[in-house]
Amino acid sequence: MNDPIITSLLETDLYKLTMWQPMLHQNPATQAEYRFVCRNATEFPLGDLADAVNRELDALCELKFTQAELDYVSGLRFMKPDFVDWLHLFRFQRRFITAQNEQGALSIVANGPIIHTTGFEIPVLSMVNELYFRELRQRSGGDPTIEGERRLTAKIAKLKALKDGPARRNPFEFFDFGLRRRYSGAWQQQVAARLLAEVPEYFKGTSNVKIAMDLGITAIGTMAHEFLQMHQATGVRLSKFQKQALETWVQEYRGDLGTALTDVVGIDAFLRDFDRYFALLFDGLRHDSGDPVEWGEKVIRHYRTLRIDSSAKRLVFSDGLDFDTAISLWRHFADRMMTGFGIGTHLMNDLGPKPLNIVMKLVRCNGSPVAKLSDTPGKTLCDDETFVRYLGQVFGHPAAA
Repeated sequence: MNDPIITSLLETDLYKLTMWQPMLHQNPATQAEYRFVCRNATEFPLGDLADAVNRELDALCELKFTQAELDYVSGLRFMKPDFVDWLHLFRFQRRFITAQNEQGALSIVANGPIIHTTGFEIPVLSMVNELYFRELRQRSGGDPTIEGERRLTAKIAKLKALKDGPARRNPFEFFDFGLRRRYSGAWQQQVAARLLAEVPEYFKGTSNVKIAMDLGITAIGTMAHEFLQMHQATGVRLSKFQKQALETWVQEYRGDLGTALTDVVGIDAFLRDFDRYFALLFDGLRHDSGDPVEWGEKVIRHYRTLRIDSSAKRLVFSDGLDFDTAISLWRHFADRMMTGFGIGTHLMNDLGPKPLNIVMKLVRCNGSPVAKLSDTPGKTLCDDETFVRYLGQVFGHPAAA
């Protein structure tokens, strides 16, 4: 029997902690439903993993934060003492999550108070990925890490070659966003350690809080779609949900963690809400769908319209990046704005076998549907088509058609 995949509650993305804190302060009674979805074809039915997933969930629900982990979280200046006290008491509750094989499909549903269910997403996706590739390796034989090492060496060589290019106003910086997409926990640790040793001038942090603590590097993350989506169903007028979410963030963090996510109802609707007040308070914006160059140019024009110097702001890109795309975007924008690149699958699951495209997203809040209307067709996620059309009408999004 293999050891549990997740052995520390700190092995999560930082944005889970940074969203969790305002959820605890502002929305502790909010009820939420999260659902697992696989978006691509797989080598075998994921439902075959249901029993193994249930064993992993049982083990996860036995974990608690250690004192060393809580001391680390306490040392992050934006984490508040009462939230750390909550983490001291916290355990995942098994009654809030189920996993089963539904005619070959893997069904995973977390349903309960959002302060208990939000944290399931990252460990669940990590579990499914590692279980899938462990089984795939047993079925096919061979060791994909040999090819993974070769590809990683080529990536590092590409990064080192940047030194020979023309100087730019702002440096190239990238982060590991691969925890949810990784081949395995051991592989992520190995890749992160090698990047830190060989290209520290470019590798500036990781979303994996446990690896950040272990390697002494910066933990990276602010907010994800669920934080804004939650505000679609917490009593605020629907047309004002983005402004309410951003205002909640500002009041919680008072200038820290100033990167806002732009594509919950599309970049155009976001920028209409992102007025001079928010544009001055937030340090930058994160791209996660749609054409990245078009997105960045819209953001620059928006800052100009608001009479704000965009050179003091940052564009963060995180939508399915590889290094070629990231470097190209850096060259396009680096003389006008600071940039950062969160790289996930291409960094932590590029070993040959086709990666999974899996998500576990918030679909209902307080009994009402919530949705993300992506700037990329096919990434919209909601189980209520009527609500999708209504939300699209409110914000003038093509999903209303």
